[in-house]
Order: sequence, then structure tokens, then C-alpha cells
Amino acid sequence: MALAALMTLALSTCAFSVGLVFGTIGATAKLSRFKVLRGVADAYTTVFRGIPELLVIYLFFFGSSAAIMFVARMFGYGDYIELNNFTIGVFAIAIISGAYSTEAIRGAVQAIPKGEIEAAKAAGMNEWLLFRRIMIPQTLRFALPTLGNVWLSTMKETALIMVTGLTEIMRQAHVAAGSTRAPFVFYVLAACLFLLLTTFSGYGFRRAERWALRGVRRA
Repeated sequence: MALAALMTLALSTCAFSVGLVFGTIGATAKLSRFKVLRGVADAYTTVFRGIPELLVIYLFFFGSSAAIMFVARMFGYGDYIELNNFTIGVFAIAIISGAYSTEAIRGAVQAIPKGEIEAAKAAGMNEWLLFRRIMIPQTLRFALPTLGNVWLSTMKETALIMVTGLTEIMRQAHVAAGSTRAPFVFYVLAACLFLLLTTFSGYGFRRAERWALRGVRRA
């Protein structure tokens, strides 16, 4: 179970990191002045927040290799391509996580007081300096609480990856329960492992929030 917990942690970390990339791109598109980009980003968040996570995993599991081979044949590559279960799990969960991260980042950017941006421009900051000293710290400050929830959801969604055969916590518990005929013991152990991971994760995000809020005067 310890190795399965490490696999869950690795899968969650990779999926959340890739999801943040998707979320940043999606939020940038949603805040763009171009209507087409906003429409694509809206469609992305609507679709992947609106359909069940398990269905997304099945679509990736059964369709990702076929889609990649179709693209590869367009460039003259005819050999069979198959993604491993870990890669499928990462991208399936990341695209879901990215849809929620998109809204978290978009809301954080829109929460930045316009007066701060105007003051930075009046002080002579160029766009890069404004982005580095104002936009990034403030966006991080406002987005962290929501991103913490996205991380917890991402970690729990890894349990669904058991359907692909990847040996994470739930898959290991399922196999152990079937071989020992003691399902209650192993499913309780799985619950405890998830609770342990999410508890430490929550503590880490609370520390990160306090770090992001350093120097901020509170009422």
C-alpha cells in the first residue's frame, strides 16, 4: 500500500501541475480581447466541468492512442503508438483539473484592484515588471485557496484511475480485498491513506496562503 500511495501522490502532482498549465492558458484565453479565444476557453471549461470525470478517463483510455496514431499517420508515421496508463491518467485528470484551475485563475486576476495596476503604470513600470511584481503575486494570493480545493479534488479523482489498471491506492485496495476476502479492512486502510494525504496537503496550502498574505494588512 505504501508504493500505491506514492503512485497516487506522483499521479496527483503531475496531473495538478499539467492542469495548472492548462488553467493558465485557459484563463489567458478567457481574459483575451479576442472573441474566438474566449469561446474556445468557455467551451473547454463547460465541457470538462459538465461531464463525469470517469467518462473523461474512459474517453482518454480508449481513444487517446487512436487519436495520436491518426495524427501520426498524417505525418507519415505508420507504427502503432500506445500510451502507458500513467500518462493517460495524468492527462485525463489534468484536463479536468485545468478546467477548474482556469476559473480559479481567471477570478483571481479579475479580483486584483485596478488601482494597483494604474498606480504601477503611473510609477513607470513596463508590462513585464508589472506582470512580475503585481500580477503574479496578487493572482497567487487570490487563487491559492481555490487552487487548494482543486488539488484536493485532483488527488481524490486519482481513485478513478483504477479502471485503467494503474496500481494506485484504490486499485491496490481492490486487489488486496479480492485476494484476502477482507474488503472492509483494505478499503478502510485506503480511506485512511487518502485522509492522511489530504490532511497534510491542506496544511501545506494553509502555510502557502499565510506566506502569500505576508505583509498584507488585515481588518
